[in-house]
Amino acid sequence: MTTDTQHFKSLLEAEKTRISEELKNITVQVGSGEGNIDAVQLETGEDTGDREDVAEAIESYEDNESAVVALRTELNEVNRALEKIENGAYGTCEVCVAPIEEDRLNADPSARTCKEHLGEL
Repeated sequence: MTTDTQHFKSLLEAEKTRISEELKNITVQVGSGEGNIDAVQLETGEDTGDREDVAEAIESYEDNESAVVALRTELNEVNRALEKIENGAYGTCEVCVAPIEEDRLNADPSARTCKEHLGEL
């Protein structure tokens, strides 16, 4: 099986754009450098005496922080897959070195394993 890397590269680049946009919506820059971001925290106003407002702001920040971690992980996987396309290793299972099934790559273009080794990394 020959993997159509151009097709998967397009899918991965679209996914990278989507993830980057989502990160922009829930983070703020904290210093210089691409990776120096932090989750957005809701403003509670000058009077932070209202416990509900404070609790809502904390909960929102924690939700955003969890989302940032998940999106960064996704972005790392997408970047890894794009690097594999560039170095000719895309579409090969990292466990058994067999080709990754095309339907698996269509479902998850950043997949690192074949179906047999799903969940092993």
